[in-house]
Amino acid sequence: MYHQRFSNTIIGYLNLLTLLASVPLIGGGLWFAHSSTTCQSALQMPLLALGFVMLLVSLAGFVGACFGVAWALWLYLFAMLTLIVGLLGFTVFGFAVTVGGGGEQVAGRVYREFKLGEYSSWLKNQIADDKNWHTALACVVGSKACDKITTYTPLDYLQRDLTPTQSGCCKPPTSCTYSGGMAVAAQDGDCYRWNNAPNILCYGCESCKAGVLEQVRRSWHKISVVNVIVLVILIAIYAIGCCAFRNARRPDSGYPYGVNHMSKVNPRWDYYWWRWWRDRREQLY
Repeated sequence: MYHQRFSNTIIGYLNLLTLLASVPLIGGGLWFAHSSTTCQSALQMPLLALGFVMLLVSLAGFVGACFGVAWALWLYLFAMLTLIVGLLGFTVFGFAVTVGGGGEQVAGRVYREFKLGEYSSWLKNQIADDKNWHTALACVVGSKACDKITTYTPLDYLQRDLTPTQSGCCKPPTSCTYSGGMAVAAQDGDCYRWNNAPNILCYGCESCKAGVLEQVRRSWHKISVVNVIVLVILIAIYAIGCCAFRNARRPDSGYPYGVNHMSKVNPRWDYYWWRWWRDRREQLY
């Protein structure tokens, strides 16, 4: 059958793969929903939303491409276009809000230290909200990032790297000077917020918020790069889907694409048409 064209087959297989890929995403979202860890439960809504959207869109594309259902393909193309536009906007926004940051290299140390003023206004506003900050701080404490460096010696701090949260939340700024356990002279405000108690440390420091934002910035930047690749793939699938939609709308005439139906009804039709066109040209010229 001529209507079973290559583009329909390709779009069918691609959507079958994405349909199968949506199952573990939905399963992961449901698992996170029952998890007691704060950081994991925060991922449940994005995973569930992405999984169900992929499931529905892939199902519409698979049915439309394999069975030539034009309305299903139309719905699929509309949803794909919405996804592409939404993902494009999210990617541009992600690159915009992750500008800045990166921290400063500490002299004689491997790790970097971070300042809250280096980050975009949008990120700083998010961390300034008490609810968001308490959630983020619970993640830092729950990850036991500071417990991993409790046995570090002064030599370890010179030779080993630290994660942004460890650098900002688990120690005072390197520039701080203490005498008898107390900060001396005029120093960074975080030097006075630091406390050696395991449940306090520098969790109330501005540097801790900056470390959390740096961790978010790095992760978001990586996601934005991946989004660019996904966008290219989605646009390619969308183009193939447009071909499948065009094929589904063609009448099932039983003749190859490009062959005139009238030429099968009357084999001399093409010849008469050519004669008429030739005579017309001769009259004009």
